[in-house]
Amino acid sequence: MSESLKTRALRLLSQREHSRAELTRKLAPHGTPEEIAALLERLEEVDLQSDARFAESYVRSRQARYGSRRIALDLKQRGVSDDLIAAALDEGSEGDDQVRARDVWAKKFGTPPVDAREWARQARFLQGRGFGADVIHRILKDRDDESA
Repeated sequence: MSESLKTRALRLLSQREHSRAELTRKLAPHGTPEEIAALLERLEEVDLQSDARFAESYVRSRQARYGSRRIALDLKQRGVSDDLIAAALDEGSEGDDQVRARDVWAKKFGTPPVDAREWARQARFLQGRGFGADVIHRILKDRDDESA
């Protein structure tokens, strides 16, 4: 295992938490798959790399702006297992989706939709942030009874 590969991995991990899949992808140009796998195994053994810690950190950093669905999809794309995603979202209090959605909505819009077009625009924004249709309807229905 080359020293530069280990140095690169440690530099990446010193900047922020990374998932194993992210590190594998970032280190791929600099070593063989066997070297990378051995290095990542060693980093996990000494607890320098942890997918669980990465997932918890990711959820904490994004839960104020995004819904649980969006966060789960992003973690899945970063190679985190479904079990770790579920655990991180549970720890990050997934049940607050409606509160978070209301905060995101208030920061972006602050005023109720005046017509169906504006209602759809606000709903698309919240949907893009990863909030479910039930949460979106509750927030916008509270604001505008005609839009449903």
